[in-house]
Amino acid sequence: MRWIIRGIGALLLIAVIIVGALLLMPGEPIARIASDQLSRMTGRDVTITGDVDVTFWPVLGVTAGGIEVGNADWTDKGAMLTAANAAIGVDAGALLRGEIRITHIAARSPMIRLEQRRDGRASWQFTDSVSGARIETEAAPSQRKRPLSIQKLTVENATLIYDAEGADLVTYEGVDLTLDWPEQAGAADIVASMAPSGPPVNLTARIEGFAAFLNGEVQPLRAALKARDGSASFVGRGSLKGALAGDVQIESADTGAFLAALGAGAVEFPRGLGRSVDLRSGLTLSPDRQLALRNIAADLGGNRLTGQADLALNGTPRIRGNLRAGALDLSGLSDAEDAAETGAGSKATVAGWSRQEIDADWLAAFDGDIALSAEEINLSQLKAGPTRMVLRNDRARMVFDLQDMAAYGGKIAGEFVMNNRNGLSVGGKLNAQGVQMRNLLEDAAEVTRFTGEGDAQLSFLGSGQSVAAIMQSLSGDGTLSMGRGTIAGIDLDALLGSVDAKGGSTVFDSVQASFDIAGGVLHNDDLLMLLPNFNATGEGQVDLGARTIDYTVTPKALRVNASRGGLAVPVRIRGPWADPEIKADLRAAIDLNFREEKQRAEDVVRRKVQEELDIAPDDTRDLEDLVKDELENALKRELFKLFD
Repeated sequence: MRWIIRGIGALLLIAVIIVGALLLMPGEPIARIASDQLSRMTGRDVTITGDVDVTFWPVLGVTAGGIEVGNADWTDKGAMLTAANAAIGVDAGALLRGEIRITHIAARSPMIRLEQRRDGRASWQFTDSVSGARIETEAAPSQRKRPLSIQKLTVENATLIYDAEGADLVTYEGVDLTLDWPEQAGAADIVASMAPSGPPVNLTARIEGFAAFLNGEVQPLRAALKARDGSASFVGRGSLKGALAGDVQIESADTGAFLAALGAGAVEFPRGLGRSVDLRSGLTLSPDRQLALRNIAADLGGNRLTGQADLALNGTPRIRGNLRAGALDLSGLSDAEDAAETGAGSKATVAGWSRQEIDADWLAAFDGDIALSAEEINLSQLKAGPTRMVLRNDRARMVFDLQDMAAYGGKIAGEFVMNNRNGLSVGGKLNAQGVQMRNLLEDAAEVTRFTGEGDAQLSFLGSGQSVAAIMQSLSGDGTLSMGRGTIAGIDLDALLGSVDAKGGSTVFDSVQASFDIAGGVLHNDDLLMLLPNFNATGEGQVDLGARTIDYTVTPKALRVNASRGGLAVPVRIRGPWADPEIKADLRAAIDLNFREEKQRAEDVVRRKVQEELDIAPDDTRDLEDLVKDELENALKRELFKLFD
């Protein structure tokens, strides 16, 4: 018993000596030990500055007036972490066992700068440092390695700066972060929150084998982000070098509000093109920021897409993708419809075309090539069936390469271009074969009078910030060829017999025409329409900007009687193209059909006048001028008689 009491007394004496030594130890040596161990752990210079105080409860540690963690040697943009107030706690018992267990690191209002180069180097990759640091500290080569762990890290009100080479600088303020890592060989839980634009954004993550993760090894991880009107989650594997592989899911009822909550600013999405999002995809991210998405299944607010895509995230994202859709509704691109839905305060349309300003800034959001196939496409005014196209975007110039589009009973191929490099302009070259003209013209221009199958070629260019401005500036040219069809509202057969242009319909065998467009006005002067008993020519203009027409069609009977050729009766079509006035031009009809009779009648009258007024036969004055002059001369002679 006496030896047991002596042993217990010796242990108590040793404990008192150790505790006393710790109590008498000044703060600077403890701070130096902590900074040395952090330097060994990270491979970076760690400096603790300012007033240093020792704490004994609940853990042994120090509080410092400031702490600074150096950055990678390949950057010159300052420290990776600076804090004006920091606290470090050490497990004294573990220290006696030869382990370095930091129980708590706390920093208030620090500035954290994270940098990444295009080649994959990142400032947070501590294992790539020159010192060759490891999670386990190393003394002399002959000494046993002493494990090190950080049980808890707390950061309050931090400023987080992410500087990726070739991309815009990203800054978040008011970031709170905690790291719980209770077991050195176990998992770590991370919780972060920030409020870049008001509503809070919360991030939670769990990383298995956190010590190995800090060593650059790939470890299982999961993360979830929640913000106003949206959330995102990832389950898979990753490494500190910036590599990820797993499954991602993004859900948002209001994508614009979701991105604004993340600090992306105000972003407006067209209806059906991302205004709400439900996205699921396999994801692979390489350290050089090459992102691969596979087995994409996305609902963009009514439009469903599947496929795969590869994105380069250095600078402006560059996309190469292959997407498939069922019924693709792109009517949300129509500003007139959007203005009606949002209840615009001012009248959105004038003369039928929308004057709502078109926001085409989204064209600069990405570059790349995307192949798209769809079972049908709704472009609001135009509709198409099965379609294959390639979308190419380069510095805010987007080209829709229509490789195969079934539309209006026929095929349409060509390209359509939207260019917003220096103000918005649109243009294209289209070739339509075998399309039903009535349906096409009804959707494109609300014209329902023409029926028939036809081919057309069109080249056009327009500019402006609204549909109305674009239509008023259009230029281009084209051709039209139609087979058998009808024109409602006018019976040209009846017209030649009764000079009545109203009612009925005209059946024609073929139509050929070419046209040019300048200043939003389409001009044509070579229309040729063939009918069973006559043919018709036409010339005039269609004001595309004002949606009006002023056009004259001149049908000519192939035979009337043996002594006379064909009878021609011009018909003038004038007014708004949705409901124009159609009537025969009788004066022109007389000039065309009775020119010889009219001339013979004028000659007879002229001879009579010359005889009555005693005018020389070789007088070439116009008959009307001749009579007028003679009347004036007669009046003068009568007036002069008053003075005789």
